[in-house]
Amino acid sequence: MKRPIYFQPLSLIFPLVLILMAFAARRYDHNVFVFDICLALISAAVFIYMIFRYRKYVDGIVRDAVRGIKGVNHSYLEKFTIPVVVVGKKGDILWYNSKFRKNLAHNKECAGEMIALYVSNSDINRIVDSSGVDVSYDGRRYTVIASAVRNGAVLYYLDDTEYKVTSKLYSETRPVVATLNLDNRDDFERNNADDTVNQAVVQVESILKKWAASCDGVYLKNSSGRYKIIIDEKHLKTTIESKFRLLEDVRSIKVFEGSVDTTISMGIGRGASTLKECEQWSLQALDMALGRGGDQVAIKQKDDYEFFGGVAHGVEKHEKVKARLIAKALSEKIAQSDNIYIMGHQTSDLDAVGSAIGMWSVISKTFENPVRIVINKDTSLARIFLDNFISHGYKNTFISPEEAKKNVNEKTLLIIVDTHSPTFVEDIELYKMCKNVVVIDHHRMMVNHIDNACVFFHEPFASSASEMVTELIQYINDDALNRYESEALLAGIMLDTKNFVLRTGVRTFEAAAYLKKNGADTVEVKRLFSDSLNTYKTKSQLVSEAEIYNNSAIACTDDKMNEDKDIRITAAQAADELLSIKDVQASYVIYKSLDNMCISARSLGDLNVQLVMERLGGGGHQTMAGTNLGKISRAEARELLVDAINAMAVEEADGTSSIKRRNL
Repeated sequence: MKRPIYFQPLSLIFPLVLILMAFAARRYDHNVFVFDICLALISAAVFIYMIFRYRKYVDGIVRDAVRGIKGVNHSYLEKFTIPVVVVGKKGDILWYNSKFRKNLAHNKECAGEMIALYVSNSDINRIVDSSGVDVSYDGRRYTVIASAVRNGAVLYYLDDTEYKVTSKLYSETRPVVATLNLDNRDDFERNNADDTVNQAVVQVESILKKWAASCDGVYLKNSSGRYKIIIDEKHLKTTIESKFRLLEDVRSIKVFEGSVDTTISMGIGRGASTLKECEQWSLQALDMALGRGGDQVAIKQKDDYEFFGGVAHGVEKHEKVKARLIAKALSEKIAQSDNIYIMGHQTSDLDAVGSAIGMWSVISKTFENPVRIVINKDTSLARIFLDNFISHGYKNTFISPEEAKKNVNEKTLLIIVDTHSPTFVEDIELYKMCKNVVVIDHHRMMVNHIDNACVFFHEPFASSASEMVTELIQYINDDALNRYESEALLAGIMLDTKNFVLRTGVRTFEAAAYLKKNGADTVEVKRLFSDSLNTYKTKSQLVSEAEIYNNSAIACTDDKMNEDKDIRITAAQAADELLSIKDVQASYVIYKSLDNMCISARSLGDLNVQLVMERLGGGGHQTMAGTNLGKISRAEARELLVDAINAMAVEEADGTSSIKRRNL
């Protein structure tokens, strides 16, 4: 940026040249002499006037600046021990004190230059409107503050380099605690010889030690087989930028051909006020990572979580020790309660209803406490099943949320099944009224989970809540179930496993065998999944009109389809059908429910649809998830979905996945 022309030394040469030319022309032509002399005098007068006017303009702004500071004279700004500069409304430098000249201008004349040279990436208006702007210049850090005056502003440069360097060093060296867990160590120890187990453990520990050393951190191993690594904030940011490549390094370990993947889970606490609090946060974060299926990193900072990884398949836990202990604790809580309510999630499905019926059966036949299932029949997705169940003499088993709230007292026990989020329960007011809460759920852990449960039975490796309840029943009262109740539980398992295709393990088939032994008729259960002709047509239309994008099938309902009261069920079934198309790794059906655009997502496990849905504010399982996008258009919903698919594709190529949730 150039200074004004009257600050250029060459501008004074013009009148001088005219005068010399006039005297040179005098001997040849008197008229030319007079013309040149007049022109030289006029130009000189113009330049003198401009300089006089500009100095008056500068003096006026400086006087205004000084006048704004009460009790000082005109020379006060010069006495400031910090750099001070007065600028015009266009940002041109009008005046500066000796400190500014020495520290920023390096003793050169800078009047007329633009202040932008000394306030990088900032302008006068921004500085005036703010309480201070951070400016870097010539290796020093300044906080520049400004006070507006007529036709300009006064800028004060506060040199706080040492403070800012110290502040940066402090934030970069804040301690970060990471607690790590080898996810499938028990499976290695059960299925392999000691030397094979030791080989896997040694390789994992070598990777962890290498990471700790690269971060100048402290590596610790405790007696429980867990690891703690203490690093600083600077190195954590570097690791985040690499998206925790060590997860992939651990996953690539193969102790022998055909062995299961070795995976770790990590919980990190950062930003806490004390080191002890950091460690507590890391333990909470580790529980969150394990609750979401393992093979991932959860970072807790204040009330926020961030996740990385979670691309590997979960490993089923074969031991039932936890189920036995939970059954004992649950029995004690039931015995201490006056009345018991069992409640699932909103728009309850067969798994929520089936697991609730299973819990009702074992409680009502084992304990004397009154027990009822709280459900909103009008919004349930299992209305046909409920009507059929009630017709077999179970009319008094169910109760509406409004009726249940009338009888809540201090000793009421609320058992929540098939969800662990307070925002998803059938009735959130009833949940808030009950002080004693039990949670039984299999969905991967969400950030806003129920944290006040006296018993929290969470198994992300289980196929369904019905499977978990079936295991509990065998430890509470093995003879509690009859045919109809067994069919309810089997229907829940078949729904979430897609007829024993997805998320099935040894324990899933053991639970199904137990239910079959208690009289469950698979033909009757199959009839529960029958569709009406209209539903079948809608499902077929969705499948036929789907498009393939990035190995994903995307289908959208039209306005006529959305009029169907069972569109939620139809969308889920269509998503299942789309998975039968060759080379389709995931399917998404966009539909409208209660004026909100929703997405039902499915996969066969090659792609984690839960991570895709979590980007849009939803959640679920690796193979089955969904979200509610609110009141947006169909086109906007599709655009958001495509963006989430693209983001996942990029991160899947790196071998890791991080989650940035969409806030609705």
